Amino acid sequence: MKKAIFLLLVPLYFHAYAQEQNDNSDVKKSFPKYKLFTGGSANLGFASGLTMIGLTPQFGMSLTDWMDAGVTFNWNYLSQSDPTSPAKINLTTYGPGAFVRLFPLNFLFATAQYEHNFMSQKYIPGIPGEPSQTTHSGASSLLLGFGYAGGRQKGGNTYYYMSLSWDVIGEANSPYVDSYGRSIVQFRVGYNIGLFQKQNR
Repeated sequence: MKKAIFLLLVPLYFHAYAQEQNDNSDVKKSFPKYKLFTGGSANLGFASGLTMIGLTPQFGMSLTDWMDAGVTFNWNYLSQSDPTSPAKINLTTYGPGAFVRLFPLNFLFATAQYEHNFMSQKYIPGIPGEPSQTTHSGASSLLLGFGYAGGRQKGGNTYYYMSLSWDVIGEANSPYVDSYGRSIVQFRVGYNIGLFQKQNR
């Protein structure tokens, strides 16, 4: 699956880059630093006996006016306790990924994000004399979805976004599926920050 995604994205990148070069053949050829961006998203959740914190920084480049792509890193921490028992579970998820966003309109995009997450789960029984248990696992995910970009202008890469996505691989240990193997809808809010914008003036 990783190889298939790689083979799909590489030709797409070179096609977009070649098209951009053709469209700007009369412009001095140099690395367009103003097309780089950073940013990411964060999440924080609380419920009865549940605490969740997450960060997803990213770094990427606007390959064309209608395509952004880049790399990302996920870190999520979840702590859950059972009100009816002293037991508690702490789950840490982290891993690298890559994404692409396609914009048919300035404010609307389709998104694909591949991730490989490593998970460390610690079960704390909360009973004196009974030791904690830690297990490690990993899973690959491919999140496909769509979203809204606010404040984005054609050729610009500074904007905020909201997206909905689903894991279409659905591995058993994926953080994006439930205990029945069903994909959980992911809602993300983030911000893109354009770098070296003065280079474009």
